[in-house]
Amino acid sequence: MKKLKVCFLGTPQFAAVSLKYLLSDPDYEVVGVVTQPDRPAGRKLQMTASDVKVLAREHGLPVLTPENLRKEPEVLQQVKSWSAQIAVVVAFGQILNDEFLGSFEYGAVNIHGSLLPKWRGAAPIQRSLQNGDRETGVALQKIVKQLDAGDVIGVRRIQVQDDWNANFMYAKLAEMGTELLKFDLKDFVYGALIPVKQDESAVTVAKKIDKSEAEINWNLSSEAIHNQVRAFSMGPGSFTWFNEKKIKIHKTCVKNKSDVDPTRNGFVVGMEKETFFVQCGQGLLEVLEVQPESRNRMSSADFLKSHSVENKMRFGK
Repeated sequence: MKKLKVCFLGTPQFAAVSLKYLLSDPDYEVVGVVTQPDRPAGRKLQMTASDVKVLAREHGLPVLTPENLRKEPEVLQQVKSWSAQIAVVVAFGQILNDEFLGSFEYGAVNIHGSLLPKWRGAAPIQRSLQNGDRETGVALQKIVKQLDAGDVIGVRRIQVQDDWNANFMYAKLAEMGTELLKFDLKDFVYGALIPVKQDESAVTVAKKIDKSEAEINWNLSSEAIHNQVRAFSMGPGSFTWFNEKKIKIHKTCVKNKSDVDPTRNGFVVGMEKETFFVQCGQGLLEVLEVQPESRNRMSSADFLKSHSVENKMRFGK
């Protein structure tokens, strides 16, 4: 089998996992990489290269970092000079135009962190967790002009456990995506697999997560709040108020889902040596890990040792 020449486009660690696989597979030859420009990161806001750029440089690959690929024709000309046969796109972060998509013999494909047509858009993994989906996965799709609407080449499915958060799911689905590159993409290129059109009636949209969503609403059910906490674990996180100061909630567990007195939402209603329970709009939420304002993340056991928490105390404003 002749090596397939690949132009890779991606930015975060989720994408770097796919690039690393392509570099290890003898059936592929990565001829160039396109990623986002260096961005300020960390407390000191130092300019930092993307995970994909770091990996590409380690392997001596040509790297392009356009601010907007659609508005920089000279970048497109450089991409064309690589003579890639296909573009593999994973969490790149920019919209691609028709001229770019038409530059490759086999077009462009994308690894998306959901079971398309469910959760098209910017935050599929987080929105799936927030929604409490019991099943999720990754999809390999052909890229078309409409966002995440291309025919699906292949999928990998997984059953979601209650204690999985977005950090865990990102790592899990990133690895699952490599299976699509190992098998499905090759079958597609060599004509052994026909992509399937998406069911437009089943589309859901995973809009970008906004910081304004981070505050916990204790009038929601314990299940809904638990799903928010694990969905927002990669950012922006989930917070509430305690003694008029912000406190982040990092890890929770649904204690029960029964109806309770709605006038007590947000109140501590039970305590044990290493944990405590907060009443929600429906059910109780066990709080396992927190981060008080200006403090490091800690277990609820350590929080209880250093803070006076009693039954009838309230979280939230």
